Amino acid sequence: MTTEKLAPPTHTGVRIAANGLGQRVRDGRRILDDISLTIDPGEVVAILGASGAGKTTLLETLAGVRRPATGAVRHDGGGPAEAIGFVPQDDIIHRELPLERTLRYAARLRLPPGTTPAEVTRRVAEVLGELGLSDRAGVPVGRLSGGERKRASIAVELLTRPGVFFLDEPTSGLDPAIAVDLLRVLRTLADAGATVVLTTHQVTDVELCDRVVVLTRAGRLAFAGPPAAAREFFGVRSLAEVYLRLDEAGDPATWPDRFAARRDTAPDRPGNEPDRPDTDPDRRGSDPQRPAGAAARGVAGAGRSRHLGRSRQWAVLTARNTEIVARNRLTLAILLGSPLLVLGMFALLFRPGAFDPARPSPNVTVMILFWIAFGGFFFGLTYGLLQICTELPILRRERLAGVRFGPYLLAKVAVLLPLLALVDLALLGVLRGIDRLPPVGGADFAALYATLLLSSAAALALGLLCSAAVSDAAQATLMLPMLCFPQVLFVGAILPVPAMATGGQWLSYAMSNRWAFEGLGHTAGVQRLWRDGGSPLGPPLLATYGDSFSRPVWLNWLILGGFVLLFLGATWAVLVRAESRRAV
Repeated sequence: MTTEKLAPPTHTGVRIAANGLGQRVRDGRRILDDISLTIDPGEVVAILGASGAGKTTLLETLAGVRRPATGAVRHDGGGPAEAIGFVPQDDIIHRELPLERTLRYAARLRLPPGTTPAEVTRRVAEVLGELGLSDRAGVPVGRLSGGERKRASIAVELLTRPGVFFLDEPTSGLDPAIAVDLLRVLRTLADAGATVVLTTHQVTDVELCDRVVVLTRAGRLAFAGPPAAAREFFGVRSLAEVYLRLDEAGDPATWPDRFAARRDTAPDRPGNEPDRPDTDPDRRGSDPQRPAGAAARGVAGAGRSRHLGRSRQWAVLTARNTEIVARNRLTLAILLGSPLLVLGMFALLFRPGAFDPARPSPNVTVMILFWIAFGGFFFGLTYGLLQICTELPILRRERLAGVRFGPYLLAKVAVLLPLLALVDLALLGVLRGIDRLPPVGGADFAALYATLLLSSAAALALGLLCSAAVSDAAQATLMLPMLCFPQVLFVGAILPVPAMATGGQWLSYAMSNRWAFEGLGHTAGVQRLWRDGGSPLGPPLLATYGDSFSRPVWLNWLILGGFVLLFLGATWAVLVRAESRRAV
């Protein structure tokens, strides 16, 4: 890989000072214990330790992604939030888009307001050249090699010329040659003035770093200093043996206590002494009232005012989502093709003429209206169910860049709702054309369409809510039957609501599909059709439904609109709560 000379960071180098850091998980178990260290600008520092030692937790705490339970972190120098670059372990960027398009959207979200399109183009081209990716600009991210995707993840953060990079396992899963190549890139970043902190399991990575931080399995600091000094301290020839030395100690505190005594008597370098406790309330990282990352100048979250406003974020995210859907032909075929299959089944299942006033078929009209309502619900639910859980890591990363949950959710709706509108219109139009709907006029057809679209929108919002509440696509898929069955049983089509048990009647109020079904029935005029038609089944069937179809359709619209707002608001709350729990 050949790279151009990296431009210096926009901000001055960042000095990181951690004092007495402690961290716990939800069950109260301590995973970091009294970590004090200092990292100077221009250094490449590796955090080393066994699995479960707390390497990623320490990295996230130093970066401001997590709020420390005890202690404080200070970032001295640098600038506002843009001075932080955080690269998680996974290659969490959208794989459908070409690399250049991915970086362009990232730049529009990260660069300050007022950045012109020409400046965005120039910055993207510079970063691609600096990381040796110019010839891969038009390749979809999913088709890049492992090393190229790692560099692409770094490129996303390099767009803002940060003063400090945090990288979680950047060489994990890479071939040794590619790993060395990537570490040379990080070395170049440090030589250009940035501070680089990374976690690693590969001791060969450490030899290319200025300093190494070693954690015990109990999350205590066993050593911090140059790699050569670490070998001398632990009495080993290779850093790979450090893990054995840590496990051989009968007392887990042996090495941390020995290092603390060594640092107290002869610090391994100036400036590595533990910092004094910070008593300034504006700089303490453990204040529970402050958002994670606002502990000190330069920590992610401290400079949100320089990020795009909500409307601009919504516009960028909407454009990106649209391009992702358009470029993923398989997803687009499923989104548009599955409704066509359902429509074909409807045409094969129901005979024409069920709504003929001279010879109505009350039972068939019930089923037609119900399955239309359920079709709109099912389309909306499946469109939304995988939208968030499949890109939660991307969302968490972009939250560090200032992306807000509101624009993020509304961008999802802005892309998916027009697709649903097209599908719903095709569904009603074709059914009307093949005589599976009543011969209504333009106003009534528009009312049917509005009811179905609101039903789809409510289901879309419910799908987004469930997608935000789970952690992966498999869990979301398992939720699909649990969400659909109640919308079949308690809507009032199979068993009229007045005929249900009391519990079922109450539960039916929470079914958005009930209000779509009743709204469609009201507009289709089933009351008049069943009462005045020639079928003897009409009047008794109408009696079992009571006043289900007598409510004005605008009331059903109001209820369905309420479901949309309720589910979107709940989705926002779930995402906020998940972020706050993750930050603790």
